Amino acid sequence: MRYVLLVQYDGTLFSGFQRQKKGERTVQGELERAASEVFGSAVRVAGSGRTDAGVHAAAQVCHVDGETSIPAEKLRECLNRKLPPDLKVLASRTAPDGFDCTRAVKKKTYVYRAYFAPAVLPLLSRYTARLTAKPDVLRMREAATLLVGEHDFRAFSSTGSSAKTSVRTVYHIGISEKKEPAADLYEIAVTGNGFLYNMVRILAGELFAVGCGKSTDGIRTALEKGTRTSLAGTMPASGLTLCSVDYGIELFPKEE
Repeated sequence: MRYVLLVQYDGTLFSGFQRQKKGERTVQGELERAASEVFGSAVRVAGSGRTDAGVHAAAQVCHVDGETSIPAEKLRECLNRKLPPDLKVLASRTAPDGFDCTRAVKKKTYVYRAYFAPAVLPLLSRYTARLTAKPDVLRMREAATLLVGEHDFRAFSSTGSSAKTSVRTVYHIGISEKKEPAADLYEIAVTGNGFLYNMVRILAGELFAVGCGKSTDGIRTALEKGTRTSLAGTMPASGLTLCSVDYGIELFPKEE
């Protein structure tokens, strides 16, 4: 039997989602440990994607194969008793026939969060990166239009990517600003059919740089030549959250 899980985690103390050979603490490793205890035998957990070290997830989708008398909807409670405080299952269901959480993905949405303030704000720093200058959101939105659509994003990827192709489609980039008493908060929401290694963090870094006065020529050059030299630096992992994974079907219908 295949089960599908909706998972949330604070990535601060994880070495990413994927299980590591050296024994580092990972989301996949913790999920497999807990699931193996619940199912009573060793199991493997697959994820909709591999978040990097320090990256968070509000709604990661996973699947696991196993046999148990526990009702699918109750697996959430059983797994959560075995999981640490920074990793929890929000919902569990029986997977649709033939469902594969990795291969069936149609869209993903990541959100990058940052703030501008005169000093470091401890209550924001765990999930939000600090900017050293105040960006112009209108400039950022104009620059974002250059990145929407199907492009070769190899310039927006760090070395070490195992992707077979660097062509991706970005469907939408939304940029918002919210003023708080202690800081100005910024969000960049990026929806695409897939993302390269560090792609959203590099993309966010370039948009914030444009917002602070950098020319958009760097984006055009990067897309045309496929080189990183014209782009700004990669933003910290702490500001990035996987917010949703879309399969074109409702995997977790709301409970009555």
